[in-house]
Amino acid sequence: MFQKILVANRGEIALRVICACKELGIPTVAVYSEADRNSLHVRFADEAVCIGPPRSSESYLNIPQVISAAEITNVDAIHPGYGFLSENANFAKVCEASEITFIGPKPEVIEMMGEKDRARREMKSRGLPTIPGSDGVVEGEEQLGKEAERVGFPLILKAAAGGGGRGMRVVRSKEELLAAYQTARSEAQQAFGTPDVYMERFLEHPRHIEIQVLGDQHGKVIHLGERECTIQRRHQKLVEESPSPVIEAKRRKELGTKVVKALEAIEYTNAGTVEFLMDTDGSLYFIEMNTRIQVEHPVTEFVTGVDLVKSQIRIAAGEKMEDAVGEMHFTGHSIECRINAEDPETFVPSAGRITTFQAPGGTGVRVDSAAYSGAVIPPYYDSLVAKLIVKGRDRTEAIGRMKRALEMFVIEGIKTSIPLQRRIMADADFEAGKFDTHFIEKLLNANGK
Repeated sequence: MFQKILVANRGEIALRVICACKELGIPTVAVYSEADRNSLHVRFADEAVCIGPPRSSESYLNIPQVISAAEITNVDAIHPGYGFLSENANFAKVCEASEITFIGPKPEVIEMMGEKDRARREMKSRGLPTIPGSDGVVEGEEQLGKEAERVGFPLILKAAAGGGGRGMRVVRSKEELLAAYQTARSEAQQAFGTPDVYMERFLEHPRHIEIQVLGDQHGKVIHLGERECTIQRRHQKLVEESPSPVIEAKRRKELGTKVVKALEAIEYTNAGTVEFLMDTDGSLYFIEMNTRIQVEHPVTEFVTGVDLVKSQIRIAAGEKMEDAVGEMHFTGHSIECRINAEDPETFVPSAGRITTFQAPGGTGVRVDSAAYSGAVIPPYYDSLVAKLIVKGRDRTEAIGRMKRALEMFVIEGIKTSIPLQRRIMADADFEAGKFDTHFIEKLLNANGK
C-alpha cells in the first residue's frame, strides 16, 4: 500500500479522497491555491502545500507546481479527483516519469477516451452501439456537407476533445450548418486547444444513462450498475440516481456484460464511467467515457455498498478486484442533488461568504461538502457547494427522503440551487420517472422562468 498520497484537487472531492485515505491509514498531502488557504481539505490533510494564485491555470492545472509539491513532500501516489488534471494524459505520463503512481487509468487509455471521435470508433469496434455519425473529425466544408447529407437533420456537432456542452451545436437545417460548424470549431479551440469537431445524429428526447466500472491491474473489469443522469441544464447534471427507473434487471445485466467485455479488450484499469444516450424506443448508444471518478459516484456507493475511492486506491496499489472491492450487493434506490452556488432562477453564480451552513442528517442521508459557516465561495472555480445524497428502500422512499432533507438544508449568505431541487422533487413527471434531457426547460417554462 502507498506510504503517502497527494490529492491534486480541491473542495468536496479533495475532502472525500482524504477521508478514504484516513480510513486506509495513509497520510495525505493537500495542494491549494491562495484562494483556498482556509479550506477544509487543507485543514484535514496531514500536510499542505500552496501551489499558486487563485486562477486554476496558475495552481490546480499547473503540472510543474503539482509535481514539485509531490516531490518535496515525498509522496508515492497522486489522486486527481475529478475535473482539473484528472483526465490529462500528459499529467499521468509526468507522474510515471517522476516515479509517482497516478491513481487512474494508463495514460494511453486516457488519451484514447479523451478523443471523443476515436473513443466512439474504439467502442463500436468492441461491440457497443453508437449513434450514426461522421467517421472521425469533419475536415472542411466539402466533407461537412457530405456527412450532413448522410447523417440527416437534426444533427449535432461536438468538440472532439470536449465535454460539458462546450463546442456543441445542434443543427436542424442545411442553412444553419456552416455557421454552426464555424462556431463549434471556434468554441472547441478556445475551450480545449483544438478546433476538431465531429458529427452525430441528434436525438430529440433522449435519456442519459451511464455505467460505473472498475478495472484492476490483473485483467479483471466489473460494472457496478447504472446511473440515471437525465436531469440536466445545458449539459450540466443537476440530479442523478441509481438505479435508473427505466432499466430493468435483465437489461442491466446485458448492458453491463457488453461494457465489461469492451473495457477488458482495451485493458482498462481503475474507475471509469461509460455514458450512453437512450432514444425514445429504448435503444442505447455509447457517447463517451469518463476516465475518472464522477461527481455522482455516491449514489453507486449507496446502492452497492462499495467505497469507490478506496477501491481506486487499492487497485492502483496492485490489489486484485476481489480484495479491492469486497462484497457487492445491489439494494434500494439512491438520489443525489447537486447544490450549486447560483441563483435558482437566473443561474447566475453566487460567490461570497456562507453565514450559515446547517446540513441535514438522519437515516439514509449523506452530505459531501467542504463548506462550513464562515467559508468563502470564491469566484474562480466550479459552483458546486455540496452534494446531498439519500437512499431509500425504493425510489418512492428515496424521493420522500430527499424532499425532507432539502427542506432541512440551510445555507445562508449566498444563493443556492436548493429551491430548484425542491421543485424538481415535487414535479409529477419526475416522481413518475417520465422525463428526458429537456425536463428542466419544461419545468422552468411551466413556472414562468
